[in-house]
Amino acid sequence: MICRHCGTEIADKAIICFRCGAGTTDPVRRPAAVRPRRSRLFELVGLVILVLLGLFLGQAGQTAVPEGYRLGVVYGIVLAIVLLVVRLVRRR
Repeated sequence: MICRHCGTEIADKAIICFRCGAGTTDPVRRPAAVRPRRSRLFELVGLVILVLLGLFLGQAGQTAVPEGYRLGVVYGIVLAIVLLVVRLVRRR
């Protein structure tokens, strides 16, 4: 048999050409189609929210804020981080 790619004579039962590495038969499966990337708007908004919350907590740490209010903000930040991580994990 002759290699379709480089013209080298190879064994009849060869799967690939020993010289160029090209396959001797057509592929059984096609490569998966590449999905277009989605907008990174969610990640950008999440990052902005985290930065703003961090600035707020920095400012709140310098003033007297009721403990329950500060705890609610911390829970909000943790929730935002968890949602962002879940979204990133599902994407891959």
